[in-house]
Amino acid sequence: MGGDYLPFLAMFLVQMGYAGMNVFVKLAMDSGMNPFILVVYRQIFATVAMIPFAYFLERKTRPKITRIVLFQAFLSSIFGATLNQILYFIGLKHSNPTLGCAFNNLLPAMTFLLAVPCRLETVGIKTRAGQAKVLGTAVCIGGAMILTFYRGHAINFGESSIEWKYAEQLRTQDSQGDQANFILGPLLLITSCVSWAIWFIIQGRMSEKFAAPYTSSTLMCFMASIECGVIGLIVDHHPTAWSLNDSIRLTAALYSAIVCTAIAFCLMSWTIQRKGPLYVSVFSPLLLVIVAILSWALLGDKLHFGTAVGSVFVVLGLYVVLWGKGKEEGQRGSKEEAEQGKEDLEC
Repeated sequence: MGGDYLPFLAMFLVQMGYAGMNVFVKLAMDSGMNPFILVVYRQIFATVAMIPFAYFLERKTRPKITRIVLFQAFLSSIFGATLNQILYFIGLKHSNPTLGCAFNNLLPAMTFLLAVPCRLETVGIKTRAGQAKVLGTAVCIGGAMILTFYRGHAINFGESSIEWKYAEQLRTQDSQGDQANFILGPLLLITSCVSWAIWFIIQGRMSEKFAAPYTSSTLMCFMASIECGVIGLIVDHHPTAWSLNDSIRLTAALYSAIVCTAIAFCLMSWTIQRKGPLYVSVFSPLLLVIVAILSWALLGDKLHFGTAVGSVFVVLGLYVVLWGKGKEEGQRGSKEEAEQGKEDLEC
């Protein structure tokens, strides 16, 4: 029983952690913090937080760090940290946490689309698994189109009795127009998802020759700190913009780095070792539900009909893709076992 309970608890805590990050980051940016600067602090704090894990957990098993490994880490830092997080945070600034989490569920479909031309995935359209992956990807893209171009009326859930007064004050200070945010936010979030999918492909190649995930993540965060720092200074070099005197800004930077990079990565790695990557992916829609509830209860955000419908399509497409992927892996495992058994009989 404990073997099933602990991975479930670990993944639930990971999703709760990511939900908290979306809320804190949104509040920090509503307070006037530049998203470029927030990403810089996240990468710096994440590097410091990951160093102990990389040193103590992989000092005896870490492969040699070659030039190829450093180049792959550099590419990972660009697509997995710098572009991904800058685009996501700016998209979050111009939308809301619920919409941001909805687009995160596009990741398996986006990864599948990019992995096929790289020959890391096969379509197999004549098989049920291949048909499920194609159908699920199409449904995900359809849901993303709804999220981007259709908002609809606000669904009335009533007023929250525990709405955070601090969030209400920040919202009244926000002078950006909703119409401009409606298109820009979703487009940036989709681009962020594409960048993240590219990172998955790069990371898959890198892990084949450098099986040290904590060390590779530390290298990625360190390089991203430099990249984001240069970009941040170009965008805004005024010392006041870089100040962390405001408690919500410091909380957002520390929380996103420690909870959502160091701790979450360790918990997901531990769960993948025991249950596999598919088990971890299944919990992604839970984040959408948690964030939608927290955004309504604490931030006073309204859930629009288009967001609800698009999110349902994205989540349905996600599970269809995961079902196809799981069935494909099961068939591949059965085929390998049959071939191994045949070889044993011949011997």
